[in-house]
Amino acid sequence: MTRVVLLGSSPGPDTSPTGLRLAALPGNPSVAERLHGQLTSYDPRPARIETSDVAAALRALADVAESATESLFIIPENSVVHDELIYQITKAKRGALALIAKEPRPDMPEEAPEDVVPIDEAEPEIGMSRLEGLPVRARAGKSRIVSVGTASHAVTRPNAVLLGPLHISARNAPTLAQTCRELAAMAHTFGPDDDLVQLVAFGLVRNGVSVGIRGRRDLFYRRVTTQEEVNEAGAEMAGMDEDRARLNNAVKGADGFFTTYFVSTYSRFIARWAARRGLTPNQVTLISITLGVAAAACFATGSRPWMVAGGLLIYFAFVFDCVDGQVARYARKFGVLGAWLDATFDRFKEYVVFAGLAIGWVVSGNGDDIWILALAAIGLQSVRHLLDFSFGIANRRKPPSPLPTLPLDAPSDRELRRALERRKVERSHGVRGVLKMWTKAGRYRAVHWLRKMIVFPIGERFAAIAITAALFDARITFLTLVIWGTVAAAYTLTGRLMRSLV
Repeated sequence: MTRVVLLGSSPGPDTSPTGLRLAALPGNPSVAERLHGQLTSYDPRPARIETSDVAAALRALADVAESATESLFIIPENSVVHDELIYQITKAKRGALALIAKEPRPDMPEEAPEDVVPIDEAEPEIGMSRLEGLPVRARAGKSRIVSVGTASHAVTRPNAVLLGPLHISARNAPTLAQTCRELAAMAHTFGPDDDLVQLVAFGLVRNGVSVGIRGRRDLFYRRVTTQEEVNEAGAEMAGMDEDRARLNNAVKGADGFFTTYFVSTYSRFIARWAARRGLTPNQVTLISITLGVAAAACFATGSRPWMVAGGLLIYFAFVFDCVDGQVARYARKFGVLGAWLDATFDRFKEYVVFAGLAIGWVVSGNGDDIWILALAAIGLQSVRHLLDFSFGIANRRKPPSPLPTLPLDAPSDRELRRALERRKVERSHGVRGVLKMWTKAGRYRAVHWLRKMIVFPIGERFAAIAITAALFDARITFLTLVIWGTVAAAYTLTGRLMRSLV
C-alpha cells in the first residue's frame, strides 16, 4: 500500500485547483477531482496538507511521515498527470524518487560534461523557485539528485528541474519526518516563493538520502495555476498516447540483446492483445510451457524436419515467456503464484529440452555418450542459478553506502560538492576503480551489448538452442551451451567476487 499526501495551497502563488476544469476530459472534472480519482486505488483517504504557512505545512508532513507504515507519495493537488506515470513512480524500488525533467530552461546554464563539476569551475547560483521547474543538479551516472536549490540556497550548474511528485519508501519515512521538522525550525529563512516539494527534496538530499530521478519520458505531468494552463495541459495530454506508453513500460528495460531486438519488438503487442481478451499471466505461462514441452518432443525424434520444428517451437516458447511478464505489467496483475511459476517453469522448459535433445541423439543411433554433455549443461546451469540466487540474497542484506551530508543552513552546496569529489577520487582506485571503469565503458553501445550477451541470459540460451538444433545437431547445441555457459559463469563469478570486496 501507499500513503498519499496531497499538497493543497502551499507556500508560493495560489495554486488551488478546485475551480480549474479539464474541459477536454469527459465529465468536465476539476483538476483536484481528477487527481483524487486517480489516487483512490492507492489510498482511499489521502492525507491533505493545506496551509500557506510553510512551517505549519512542514510540521504536518512530519506528523504524517512519523505515523506512516508504508511508502509515501507526495504530490501537489494542482497536478495534471497520466495514471501510468503515477503508477511508475509509486512502484519504483528506490528509497526515494523525484520526478524531474532534464530540459534546461533558457536561463539555466548548460550541463557540464562531467557528472560532478570540479569545485573550481563554477560558482554556485541561487535557485529560483518555479512551479513548472525547480532547479536541481542530477547526476546521470548514479541516477540521483546531488543538489537542490531554493530561493536562499545555491545549486551549482543546475541541469534539470524538479517537477513535483516525490515517492519516499517506508524505511526513509523517519528521515523525512526529521528533515521536515528541521526545515520547519528554519522556515523564516525561506523565500515567499519557495515550494514545499522543493524544500522537502532539498532537505532529504542534504541529509544524505539518495533521491533517485525519473523523467516524464512519453508521459505527461504539469502543475497548473490558471484555467489557461489547464486548457493547454488538457490539449497536450490528449495528444499523447498513454496506452502506448503503458505498453512500452510493460517491456523490461534491462533485457538482453536477443530479447530486445528479436522478441520485444513485437511481443508487447501480443501481450496487449492477450490482456484485452482477459488472458491472465499464468495462462500465458502455461502456453509457454506447452510450447517448450512440444519442442522437446520434436527434438526427441532426432529427425531433421522435427529438429527444425523444435527450434521454432522453443523460440516461441521463449516469446510467450516474455509475454507473460508483459501481460502482468500491462494489466497490473501480479501474484506470488505467477512469479513462482514463471521462475520455476523457465528452468523446467530448459531442462526438458535438454532431455529431448539427448533422447533424439540416442534414437538416431549416435550413441549414448551425449548424456555426459547433457548432464554437464544441466549441472552448469543449475550452479549458475544457485549463484545468482545466493548473491541476490546476500546483496540485499548489504547496507547502502552512506552519502555525504550538509547542514541545511549552509548557503551553498560547495562543501557537498567537495565531499562528492573526494568520494569520487577515493572510489577510483583498486578494485572499486576497475569496476567503475567497466561500468563507464557500458556507455558505448558495443560494450553495453557485449556485457549483456557475455552473461548468457535466457534469451541468448534459447536462441542458441533453437539455431544450433535446427541447423546442426544436439552435440553442437550442448557444446555451445557448455562453452558459452562456462565463460558466462567465470565472468559473473569474477564480477561478484570483486563487488563483494568493495
